[in-house]
Amino acid sequence: MSQFLLNLYGTLFTLQGRVEDHFAGRKDRGATAVEYGLLVGLIAVVIIAAVTLLGTNLRAMFNNIAGSL
Repeated sequence: MSQFLLNLYGTLFTLQGRVEDHFAGRKDRGATAVEYGLLVGLIAVVIIAAVTLLGTNLRAMFNNIAGSL
């Protein structure tokens, strides 16, 4: 019976911590959003650079394929 009570107490303690985190809000949420925003911006810059550098070659290749069809 005492083991059951200890397990119940541990479960309730964990649940209390989760509820407090949910309602109090985590302090690092804003920082995480900023980091994801920076990563998305960096990926966009890399994609734009790749398309710009390879654009003429891709256009010629697609025109060649379209002409062959």
